[in-house]
Amino acid sequence: MNAAREYIDVLTTLISFDTTSYNSNLPLIDYVKRYLEHDNIDIISNYNDAQNKANLFISTGPKDTAGVLLSGHTDVVPVEGQDWDTDPFCAVIKEGCVYGRGAADMKGFIACALVVIKAAADKPLRYPLHLCLSYDEEIGCVGVRHILDQIKELIVPPRVAIIGEPTLMNVATSHKGKAVFQVCFHGTEGHSALAPNYTNAIHGASQFVQSLISAQKTVQATGYIDTGYDIPYSTIHVGKIHGGTALNVVPNLCQLDYEIRNVAEDSISFVQAEILKQFSCSHADTQLHYDIQSINQYPGLSTDAVHSEVVNLQKLLPNAKTTKLSFGTEAGLFQQHFDTPILVCGPGAIDVAHKPNEHIAIRQLDACHDFLNRLVETLV
Repeated sequence: MNAAREYIDVLTTLISFDTTSYNSNLPLIDYVKRYLEHDNIDIISNYNDAQNKANLFISTGPKDTAGVLLSGHTDVVPVEGQDWDTDPFCAVIKEGCVYGRGAADMKGFIACALVVIKAAADKPLRYPLHLCLSYDEEIGCVGVRHILDQIKELIVPPRVAIIGEPTLMNVATSHKGKAVFQVCFHGTEGHSALAPNYTNAIHGASQFVQSLISAQKTVQATGYIDTGYDIPYSTIHVGKIHGGTALNVVPNLCQLDYEIRNVAEDSISFVQAEILKQFSCSHADTQLHYDIQSINQYPGLSTDAVHSEVVNLQKLLPNAKTTKLSFGTEAGLFQQHFDTPILVCGPGAIDVAHKPNEHIAIRQLDACHDFLNRLVETLV
């Protein structure tokens, strides 16, 4: 292995930590702290209430001026039920790629960022370089919410912030927002031989699913169209449904989870109102009761592609495309806290993330490392 590619060694170590969202990320956090021990690097830990997970905020350079903020999440999605060719938590290098859970999403970026910030600590920086590492991004951008207020108090607002999700090193200026809802239908149970005498909760949930389908058609036809996205309109999706105990029992409970992914010009409330309007028109059983709970939301991202800082950054990536992402990131939350351009740019491809045999091309790691080094030179 090329000795200069220290980031591959770091990535191999990062993959070895099983940071699936239901696990602690502290072993990885402790490794990062040891790796970045340096007189010119400040590290602040930010723990969850259970003290078994932590965000990190890392800085080098002067504290009284605006610099660059990098960010990435440390957690990964589960591997259970996936058919891997190798141990997902033991990195394998073959055919010019590093294989392992999180290689693309997004420990590859974190590895490059750690190597670069460690080297930057030895440079005479005129502007600071910051790095935020978060927990529980994969379950709704949970962890980073607990440190953003603290970061805002610690630093001068950065010139630019870069979230290193996999974009094949293209520069993403926008992505959709997301909201997750759970709706529970409450009927009355009884013997199925007398089914018409009772209120079937699954029937109510089925009517609601039809309302979601109808609302999707309306939103697609009347909502905002942004052709920069693969799917150019706001979307509604049912992902889970559960109800009933036995075939011969009229079910008294049915629960379903659905999500809205909205373009910036369509608010979540607009889409939700259309769903409830459709259900109100179709729902005739007054004996059926239901309640809707908001489970999680994160905002979309919308950054001006012609902002001077964006243009300057693109000069460091002359072959990169400007794009919009179909998937969500923590970037929208950063945009809520900082009046500064927020971008998504990182190595690897999203279409291998969350799958068995997740991998990242070494040439992508090289490109990310080179880009971050060029970025650091603008801070000297």
